[in-house]
Amino acid sequence: MLGARVWLTARVSNRGVLAYPAFVRLWLAGTVSWLGTFSFGLALQLLLIETLSADQAAIGFVRSAQWVPALAIGLLAGVLTDRVRRRPVLIAADTVTALATGGIGALALTGLLTVPVLAALVALVGAASMFYHAAHQSYLPRLVPMELLPVANARIEQTMTAAEAVGPLVAGALVRFLSAPVAILLNAVSKAASALLLASIRVEEPAPQRQPNRHLWRELKEGGSWVYRHRTLAPYAVSLHLWFFFNSAIMTVFVFHVTEVLGLDALTVGLVLSCAGVSGVIGAGLAPQAAKRFGLGPVCVAADWLHPLAFLFLLLASPGPTGAALLVIGQLIYGLGAGLKGPLELSYRNAVTPDRLRARMNGTIRSLNWGSIAVAAPLAGLAATVYGNRPVIAVGIVGLVASALILTLSPFRSAVMPAAYA
Repeated sequence: MLGARVWLTARVSNRGVLAYPAFVRLWLAGTVSWLGTFSFGLALQLLLIETLSADQAAIGFVRSAQWVPALAIGLLAGVLTDRVRRRPVLIAADTVTALATGGIGALALTGLLTVPVLAALVALVGAASMFYHAAHQSYLPRLVPMELLPVANARIEQTMTAAEAVGPLVAGALVRFLSAPVAILLNAVSKAASALLLASIRVEEPAPQRQPNRHLWRELKEGGSWVYRHRTLAPYAVSLHLWFFFNSAIMTVFVFHVTEVLGLDALTVGLVLSCAGVSGVIGAGLAPQAAKRFGLGPVCVAADWLHPLAFLFLLLASPGPTGAALLVIGQLIYGLGAGLKGPLELSYRNAVTPDRLRARMNGTIRSLNWGSIAVAAPLAGLAATVYGNRPVIAVGIVGLVASALILTLSPFRSAVMPAAYA
């Protein structure tokens, strides 16, 4: 009997996260879902530009609508998710997203879609996303042992960045050869498939214990206090909020700039954006070993400096093959930075946070991250219509430098995984 246990333990250890079927199903569901998500981002902007003839201000308005729910219900989503089982939340969020994006595609195909209607539907998508991500990042630690959490997050990050590589390419091809509404419908199909995969997970998830004096405002305050009074989470969160604000400002004008100013078609834009996914897969694969060799904090800090460098290539690009090559180089650098940092920062912040606070911690950080997009997108769109795209990109680069500097000078630069989970 003892020999059998040793053999089974060794086998599970060798297989790592793949030894946990529930994780594999969550991983597959995320893969399908992210393929739709990353095709949706480009397809939505091309739908606005090509189908609805929108300018930068309208693009900023719709992007803002998608992320306004982060400000309205972001913190609430974390609190409510901490009160219930997380798998049903994931299934419900995917279902709502499938219906909303399916509606966008159907209305666009019939010629009934307008910018205000589109904004309302993407706001519904944004609300569902808040609950999905609050539940997903908090559900994962229940499916694998804590010592495998960095590896699990790295695998998820690799898959997500692979979807980031394939999604824009698929969207660009669908828009080029079919239409933007058809590309939007791909997201609806992917979310429906993800919901079915999540429904097939069979892992016991006990309902969270009801606290005797449960109070919504107290729970919201507790989640925020944990983040912004924590020695390393606080500067990390502030840096991340700034990163989302200025990254969003640049991305609001990115597709418009490269299509209308640099003259790239939908398929080429998809190819350019897919480069970030390719290098992101590489970065996510290198992240666990890089953290072991150089330390989690130093790797995250170094990765943060790659983002302003990446957008310098966008700022310098001009129409023609040389400009397209600069865009490709920039996206490769951008993806590498995101791939290196993503799995490490998610693992760290979940490892240092008690389970009962994880959804609130993630919800607090995410609501202000995505709320930053809601504010930055319309401001960037309006600024671009008045001053042009390049000044907006330049200001965004300066902001990303400030974000990286905050992280570099903070205690997070020496952050390590807790000893029990390292």
